[in-house]
Amino acid sequence: MISFLVGTIEEKRENLLYLDVNGVGFELNVSNATNASLPMQGSSVKVYTHMAVREDDISLYGFSSIEERNLFYHLISVSGIGPKMAITILSGLNTSDLIVAIINHDYKMLSQVKGLGKKTAERLCLELKGKLSPISGAMIQVSIDNNYDEDAVQMATDTLISLGINKNDAYMLARSNAVNNASAEEIISKALRGYKG
Repeated sequence: MISFLVGTIEEKRENLLYLDVNGVGFELNVSNATNASLPMQGSSVKVYTHMAVREDDISLYGFSSIEERNLFYHLISVSGIGPKMAITILSGLNTSDLIVAIINHDYKMLSQVKGLGKKTAERLCLELKGKLSPISGAMIQVSIDNNYDEDAVQMATDTLISLGINKNDAYMLARSNAVNNASAEEIISKALRGYKG
Protein backbone atom coordinates (compact mmCIF):
# COMPACT_ATOMS: atom_id res chain seq x y z
CA MET A 1 0.00 0.00 0.00
CA ILE A 2 1.31 3.45 -0.94
CA SER A 3 0.39 5.89 1.84
CA PHE A 4 1.91 9.06 0.38
CA LEU A 5 4.32 10.31 -2.27
CA VAL A 6 6.86 13.13 -2.14
CA GLY A 7 7.90 14.40 -5.53
CA THR A 8 7.95 17.17 -8.10
CA ILE A 9 4.84 18.26 -9.95
CA GLU A 10 5.38 17.39 -13.61
CA GLU A 11 1.95 18.44 -14.86
CA LYS A 12 -1.55 19.29 -13.63
CA ARG A 13 -4.72 18.63 -15.63
CA GLU A 14 -8.37 18.56 -14.68
CA ASN A 15 -8.67 15.86 -11.97
CA LEU A 16 -5.20 14.52 -12.82
CA LEU A 17 -1.78 15.14 -11.29
CA TYR A 18 1.51 13.84 -12.71
CA LEU A 19 4.18 13.51 -10.04
CA ASP A 20 7.88 12.78 -10.64
CA VAL A 21 9.20 10.74 -7.69
CA ASN A 22 12.94 10.20 -8.18
CA GLY A 23 12.54 9.70 -11.92
CA VAL A 24 9.37 7.57 -11.70
CA GLY A 25 6.21 9.21 -13.02
CA PHE A 26 2.97 8.66 -11.08
CA GLU A 27 -0.47 9.54 -12.44
CA LEU A 28 -2.89 10.44 -9.65
CA ASN A 29 -6.63 11.08 -9.84
CA VAL A 30 -7.31 14.17 -7.73
CA SER A 31 -10.24 16.42 -6.82
CA ASN A 32 -10.50 20.00 -8.05
CA ALA A 33 -9.84 21.13 -4.46
CA THR A 34 -6.55 19.22 -4.27
CA ASN A 35 -5.49 20.44 -7.71
CA ALA A 36 -6.25 24.07 -6.77
CA SER A 37 -4.41 23.82 -3.44
CA LEU A 38 -1.20 22.39 -4.91
CA PRO A 39 1.59 24.70 -6.13
CA MET A 40 2.66 25.14 -9.76
CA GLN A 41 4.57 22.77 -12.03
CA GLY A 42 8.14 22.12 -10.85
CA SER A 43 7.26 22.46 -7.16
CA SER A 44 8.02 19.73 -4.63
CA VAL A 45 4.97 18.39 -2.79
CA LYS A 46 3.75 15.65 -0.46
CA VAL A 47 0.55 13.99 -1.62
CA TYR A 48 -1.44 11.46 0.44
CA THR A 49 -2.63 8.53 -1.63
CA HIS A 50 -5.04 5.64 -1.99
CA MET A 51 -4.41 2.78 -4.41
CA ALA A 52 -7.53 1.15 -5.88
CA VAL A 53 -6.93 -2.31 -7.34
CA ARG A 54 -9.46 -4.06 -9.57
CA GLU A 55 -9.14 -7.00 -11.93
CA ASP A 56 -8.76 -4.74 -14.96
CA ASP A 57 -7.33 -1.57 -13.42
CA ILE A 58 -4.93 -0.17 -10.85
CA SER A 59 -5.49 3.51 -10.06
CA LEU A 60 -3.83 5.90 -7.67
CA TYR A 61 -5.81 8.69 -5.99
CA GLY A 62 -4.11 11.74 -4.48
CA PHE A 63 -5.10 14.17 -1.73
CA SER A 64 -3.53 17.37 -0.46
CA SER A 65 -4.65 16.63 3.13
CA ILE A 66 -5.32 13.64 5.37
CA GLU A 67 -8.78 15.12 6.11
CA GLU A 68 -9.75 14.95 2.44
CA ARG A 69 -8.44 11.38 2.17
CA ASN A 70 -10.41 10.35 5.28
CA LEU A 71 -13.57 11.83 3.77
CA PHE A 72 -12.81 9.94 0.54
CA TYR A 73 -12.64 6.69 2.58
CA HIS A 74 -16.04 7.49 4.11
CA LEU A 75 -17.51 8.15 0.65
CA ILE A 76 -16.27 4.90 -0.90
CA SER A 77 -17.65 2.95 2.08
CA VAL A 78 -21.14 3.87 0.85
CA SER A 79 -22.70 1.24 -1.41
CA GLY A 80 -22.83 2.42 -5.02
CA ILE A 81 -20.02 5.00 -4.66
CA GLY A 82 -16.68 4.02 -6.13
CA PRO A 83 -13.38 5.93 -6.07
CA LYS A 84 -14.09 7.90 -9.29
CA MET A 85 -17.52 8.99 -8.06
CA ALA A 86 -15.98 9.94 -4.68
CA ILE A 87 -13.48 12.22 -6.48
CA THR A 88 -16.37 13.75 -8.46
CA ILE A 89 -18.22 14.45 -5.18
CA LEU A 90 -15.09 15.96 -3.60
CA SER A 91 -14.72 18.13 -6.73
CA GLY A 92 -18.34 19.30 -6.59
CA LEU A 93 -18.29 20.63 -3.01
CA ASN A 94 -15.47 21.69 -0.71
CA THR A 95 -14.78 19.41 2.24
CA SER A 96 -16.52 21.46 4.93
CA ASP A 97 -19.62 22.14 2.78
CA LEU A 98 -19.85 18.45 1.89
CA ILE A 99 -19.69 17.36 5.54
CA VAL A 100 -22.29 19.97 6.55
CA ALA A 101 -24.59 18.86 3.70
CA ILE A 102 -24.31 15.19 4.76
CA ILE A 103 -24.89 15.98 8.47
CA ASN A 104 -27.91 18.14 7.61
CA HIS A 105 -29.33 15.67 5.07
CA ASP A 106 -29.24 18.56 2.60
CA TYR A 107 -30.19 16.61 -0.54
CA LYS A 108 -30.64 19.82 -2.54
CA MET A 109 -27.01 20.79 -2.03
CA LEU A 110 -25.70 17.24 -2.59
CA SER A 111 -27.76 16.83 -5.76
CA GLN A 112 -25.93 19.81 -7.26
CA VAL A 113 -22.90 17.54 -7.68
CA LYS A 114 -22.74 16.32 -11.28
CA GLY A 115 -23.75 12.66 -11.49
CA LEU A 116 -25.00 12.43 -7.90
CA GLY A 117 -28.72 11.68 -7.99
CA LYS A 118 -31.21 12.13 -5.16
CA LYS A 119 -31.31 8.41 -4.28
CA THR A 120 -27.52 8.19 -3.98
CA ALA A 121 -27.49 11.45 -1.97
CA GLU A 122 -30.07 9.98 0.42
CA ARG A 123 -28.06 6.76 0.78
CA LEU A 124 -24.92 8.83 1.39
CA CYS A 125 -26.58 10.68 4.29
CA LEU A 126 -28.12 7.50 5.70
CA GLU A 127 -24.96 5.39 5.65
CA LEU A 128 -22.67 8.16 6.95
CA LYS A 129 -25.10 9.26 9.68
CA GLY A 130 -23.15 9.79 12.91
CA LYS A 131 -19.78 9.10 11.26
CA LEU A 132 -18.92 12.70 10.35
CA SER A 133 -18.56 15.93 12.30
CA PRO A 134 -17.77 19.49 11.14
CA ILE A 135 -14.02 19.97 10.75
CA SER A 136 -14.00 23.48 12.22
CA GLY A 137 -16.21 26.26 13.47
CA ALA A 138 -19.22 26.22 15.72
CA MET A 139 -20.43 22.76 16.65
CA ILE A 140 -24.09 23.51 16.20
CA GLN A 141 -26.70 20.83 16.73
CA VAL A 142 -28.90 21.20 13.69
CA SER A 143 -32.49 20.09 13.90
CA ILE A 144 -33.49 18.89 10.47
CA ASP A 145 -36.40 20.80 9.01
CA ASN A 146 -36.84 20.35 5.27
CA ASN A 147 -39.56 23.02 5.21
CA TYR A 148 -37.19 25.91 4.49
CA ASP A 149 -36.61 28.53 1.82
CA GLU A 150 -33.39 27.71 -0.02
CA ASP A 151 -32.97 31.26 -1.38
CA ALA A 152 -33.42 32.73 2.11
CA VAL A 153 -30.75 30.36 3.49
CA GLN A 154 -28.35 31.39 0.70
CA MET A 155 -28.99 35.11 1.27
CA ALA A 156 -28.57 34.70 5.03
CA THR A 157 -25.36 32.69 4.54
CA ASP A 158 -23.88 35.38 2.25
CA THR A 159 -24.80 38.11 4.76
CA LEU A 160 -23.24 36.19 7.68
CA ILE A 161 -20.05 35.65 5.64
CA SER A 162 -19.92 39.41 4.90
CA LEU A 163 -20.09 39.97 8.69
CA GLY A 164 -16.86 38.01 9.10
CA ILE A 165 -18.26 34.57 9.96
CA ASN A 166 -16.49 31.76 8.08
CA LYS A 167 -18.36 29.94 5.33
CA ASN A 168 -18.85 26.68 7.26
CA ASP A 169 -20.21 28.43 10.38
CA ALA A 170 -22.36 30.79 8.29
CA TYR A 171 -24.09 27.98 6.42
CA MET A 172 -24.66 25.93 9.58
CA LEU A 173 -26.07 28.98 11.39
CA ALA A 174 -28.37 29.87 8.51
CA ARG A 175 -29.54 26.30 7.94
CA SER A 176 -30.16 25.61 11.65
CA ASN A 177 -32.32 28.75 11.95
CA ALA A 178 -34.22 28.24 8.69
CA VAL A 179 -37.44 26.81 10.10
CA ASN A 180 -41.00 27.16 8.83
CA ASN A 181 -39.89 29.00 5.67
CA ALA A 182 -38.29 31.83 7.65
CA SER A 183 -37.18 34.88 5.64
CA ALA A 184 -33.49 35.77 5.24
CA GLU A 185 -33.92 38.61 7.79
CA GLU A 186 -35.47 36.27 10.37
CA ILE A 187 -32.73 33.69 9.84
CA ILE A 188 -29.98 36.32 10.25
CA SER A 189 -31.58 37.75 13.38
CA LYS A 190 -31.91 34.33 15.04
CA ALA A 191 -28.42 33.26 13.90
CA LEU A 192 -26.70 36.35 15.36
CA ARG A 193 -28.54 35.95 18.69
CA GLY A 194 -27.27 32.38 18.97
CA TYR A 195 -23.76 32.93 17.61
CA LYS A 196 -20.97 32.70 20.19
CA GLY A 197 -18.13 33.65 17.82
